[in-house]
Amino acid sequence: MKKYYVVITFLIMVVLVSSACAKATPKPAADKLEEILARGTIIVSTDPAYPPQSELVENATRATNTKCAADQHTPSELSGFDIEVAVAIAEKLGVEACFVTPEWTMITGGSWANRWDISVGSMTITPERMEKLYFTQPYYTTPAALFIHKDNTTYTQYSDLEGKKIGACSGCTYDAYLAGTLNIPGETIVQVINNPQFVGYETDINAIQDLALGDGLRLDAVMTALPTGQGAINDGLPLRQLGDPVYFEYLAAAIDKSLTPDPIPLVKKVTEVIKQLHSEGVLLKLSEKYCGLDLTTAAGGFDVDALNQFP
Repeated sequence: MKKYYVVITFLIMVVLVSSACAKATPKPAADKLEEILARGTIIVSTDPAYPPQSELVENATRATNTKCAADQHTPSELSGFDIEVAVAIAEKLGVEACFVTPEWTMITGGSWANRWDISVGSMTITPERMEKLYFTQPYYTTPAALFIHKDNTTYTQYSDLEGKKIGACSGCTYDAYLAGTLNIPGETIVQVINNPQFVGYETDINAIQDLALGDGLRLDAVMTALPTGQGAINDGLPLRQLGDPVYFEYLAAAIDKSLTPDPIPLVKKVTEVIKQLHSEGVLLKLSEKYCGLDLTTAAGGFDVDALNQFP
C-alpha cells in the first residue's frame, strides 16, 4: 500500500510541477507588435549625427527607472525631430522608446537580426529599399537642396555645377540622385546637373564642414536636406542655398521584412499611429519646432496603400 501511495504522490508532484512550469513559461508572441507590447519597449534605430532630426545630447543624464538596456539610449540622451516622433509613436503604443545608433547602411540594408524593431530616422521611401523593408505612412517630407560657400559668386544656377565636385552622404538618396538612378514613389525626379563628380561622406554634416572651409579643393557644393543645410547656416557656417529645392522626399518609419515574429501587424499599427499624429497636429508642431516650417501636411496625404507592400 505504501508503495502505491509513494507512486501516486510522485505522480501528483510531477503534474503540479509541470503545471507550474507551464504557467511560468510565457506563450510566444504571435507577432512583433505583440512582442513589443509585452516587453514594454520599442527599440528604435536612428542617426545620431543628423541635426535637427537627431543628435546625441552632450553630457546628457540617462533616464532613471528605464526599461531600456544598458547599450540603448533613453530619449533624454538624444534630441531632434526624429527622436520626438519616435517617442510620440511609443507613447501611442503604450511603451518606452529606446534608441540604438547603427550605421546607416546597416539600417537601409535590412537583415537586422532583431537587433532593433523599427527605424525612425528620416528614411526616404524608394523601390530599392522596399525590397527589404516595409514602410509606414510618411511622417514628413523634406526638400533636397544644394548649398555652396556663401562667398562663391561663380555658381548662380544649377547648370554651373556641371562636372563639379558635389558632396553628399554615401549610399543615401542624394548619392542616387547625383548618379541619375533615384526613383521615389509619388515624385517626379528631374536631373538638373550633368556629370557631377560625386564625393561620398559618412554623413551630410561631414560634407557640409568640408564645404564651409571655402578652399574649393574639397568640394564645390553639397546636396542635403534643406533643414540640415539651413541648420548649419543658423549655426554660423558660411554657406548659402543655390536655387530652389531640387526635389522632395517622403520620409517614413521603416521595418525590416525579415523580423521575427511577423512584422506586418507592427507596420500597420505604426501607420495607424502616424495618421493619428498627423490628424492631431502633433507632427506639424514638431516640424515647426525643429525646422521652422510645415513639412508634414503633404506626408499626411500620401497613399501608403498604393505601395502594395504586403503579400
